[in-house]
Amino acid sequence: MKLGIPRERHEGERRVAATPETVRQLTGLGLDVLIEADAGAAAGHSDHEYTQAGARIIQALDPADLDILVHVRPLEPATAKALRRGTVTVGLASPSSELATVQALAEAGVTSFALELVPRISRAQSMDALSSQALVAGYRCVLEAAIRFPRFFPLYMTAAGTVPPARVLVLGAGVAGLQAIGTAKRLGARVSANDIRPASADEVASMGGTFIKLDLETAEASGGYARELSSDRGALQRELLAPHVAQADVLITTAAVPGRRAPLLVSREMVQGMRPGSVVVDLAAESGGNVEGVVPGEDILVPTADGQGHVTLVGLKDAPSAMASDASRLYAKNVANLLALMTRDGTVAPDFDDDVIAGACLTHDGAVRHAPTAEALATVVPALPDHAPRVPSEQVPDERIPSEQVQHDGMPGRRLHNEGGI
Repeated sequence: MKLGIPRERHEGERRVAATPETVRQLTGLGLDVLIEADAGAAAGHSDHEYTQAGARIIQALDPADLDILVHVRPLEPATAKALRRGTVTVGLASPSSELATVQALAEAGVTSFALELVPRISRAQSMDALSSQALVAGYRCVLEAAIRFPRFFPLYMTAAGTVPPARVLVLGAGVAGLQAIGTAKRLGARVSANDIRPASADEVASMGGTFIKLDLETAEASGGYARELSSDRGALQRELLAPHVAQADVLITTAAVPGRRAPLLVSREMVQGMRPGSVVVDLAAESGGNVEGVVPGEDILVPTADGQGHVTLVGLKDAPSAMASDASRLYAKNVANLLALMTRDGTVAPDFDDDVIAGACLTHDGAVRHAPTAEALATVVPALPDHAPRVPSEQVPDERIPSEQVQHDGMPGRRLHNEGGI
């Protein structure tokens, strides 16, 4: 079976869906791996390395000639339509925001797997791309803050005087948030954090941070999930967070809800209450932002309330792509491990009795198997033609999955559906 790895064409995307290491794994499964020329160049992998690993370099991949297509960014509808019926695709799909592509995949009879839908269970940890990429993003956002912050992060005691440590506040203690806490702590900052799930207090402490407990109702749903706060409770949350934000030198926000707009955690007034020279990094900028007024990919200078200076508001964009080499290393392994689960004797044949495969499947045999996406499609297109995607009776009921304490990439933390616990 021919497996194709394209060169990612989304502006700013530098990751690749396979590395020379995973090419060896895939060819070892009996697959014929075709890689588009320069697909891994931005991630530090030359065509020669791929050839040495057993892949064939193709100047331009023809989607219609492939049996399997793996990718990083969601496919374009035109690419989905060009695939043969029965083709298998694996990659990030953003199904809630890429409904046109989902419909095209279903209409083309493509069996697509969305890595966002991989169940959060122990057996699927090695395939969990959301966690692996959040790990990279959480690390990167602290570095971006440190570059812009006009002071040291660590405590320094010198003959010329003592330099106090920076105070870093992290909002959201999911995978990205915990990695941000650990990274800031390793840089020597004094770190505190908040999450609306009480259970996250121990996880924050395990990374060296101090948990900030607010006088809010418990916001943890059944199974360890966080649930979104109502508007009035959200306003109270911001009011209680305001003095902690004002004391911070660096604020990092990581709360995001897959498929929905990120929750507003910090108002403009809260940012203006920070000291001049402070830095705010919003990791959720691309999904609406946790901070009022954030713009993805831009640094905005917000004047402080006292008029003495500015706070730098950073709308972080393409954070994993900024560290394309290691981000690709982890992502490619997630992809290869999922493919290995469904490959036997050189043939990719998904077994839908397997919970991981069934849970990750987005479309199959003309049907949209993921219920929330199918419902969203039905809302957007009330009267679909006969050949449009249908919802099978055996569809996955919803996106909820068990929560458990696990170790992922050496970092402890409760792996939740909602990054940052919101």
